[in-house]
Amino acid sequence: MVDTEAALWFAFRGERMLVCRGEQADVPREASLEDLGLRALFLRAVGALDGRRCWAVELEPNAEAPEGTEFRDLRSLWSTDEAFFGMAGRAKQIVEWNRTSRFCGRDGTETIPRSDELARECPRCGMLFYPRLSPAVIVLVKRGNEVLLARSPGFPEGMYSVLAGFVEPGESIEETIGREVREEVGIEVENLRYFGSQPWPFPNSLMIGFTADYAGGELRIEPAEIEDAGWYRVDNLPKLPPKVSIARAMIDSFAASHGRDPKVLEVSE
Repeated sequence: MVDTEAALWFAFRGERMLVCRGEQADVPREASLEDLGLRALFLRAVGALDGRRCWAVELEPNAEAPEGTEFRDLRSLWSTDEAFFGMAGRAKQIVEWNRTSRFCGRDGTETIPRSDELARECPRCGMLFYPRLSPAVIVLVKRGNEVLLARSPGFPEGMYSVLAGFVEPGESIEETIGREVREEVGIEVENLRYFGSQPWPFPNSLMIGFTADYAGGELRIEPAEIEDAGWYRVDNLPKLPPKVSIARAMIDSFAASHGRDPKVLEVSE
């Protein structure tokens, strides 16, 4: 049952989401946005969490945070509950889609929202604009009891993760994995196996996870993409991605398969 008395408001001012101050990240819970003293430029229901209806909200650029709240970048909430982070990511992507789809890319006419589906329509040419979704692969490469981990320039200090990259037009998932691994670290892989998937709101990705076996070649990093890369055993892993990410789930699974408790692995927050 969904409680309509007090909704959860996933409200964004630009890239930052309104959260309650405190150790446990949360969003405001009120019967209406007006109760918070805020005005919505865009408002859409995005589901339910803990029995409460959730709303995605775009706020005015100069909106002030109500007392007891603050605006924070979504990446700073990596350590929160997975379901909460997932709903926040969904809200962020829908707000961003609405903001960037207000005019038709074909003839420049202002688009209008459709009432029967999550889409905006050009009233002149009829073109439909759905929320953008960018498929990306993420792959954990194994070499015996070692795993390949790399560091991207944009990562938090000291953090290493598995390799990832976007699918290009005309590519299959398998082709993307081979190309990305080859381009970023210069090796070949084989025996691809599906692991799982995860929506990722930076900016609008669907991460499709695979594991793969090392098939040959020497590590040769591409400096524009990778700062460092190496083979790691489970007893000498570096700082890892947050628990909320599929990357961390893949590394935890590898560690567990080699007798290491994932709970003791170091996390970069």
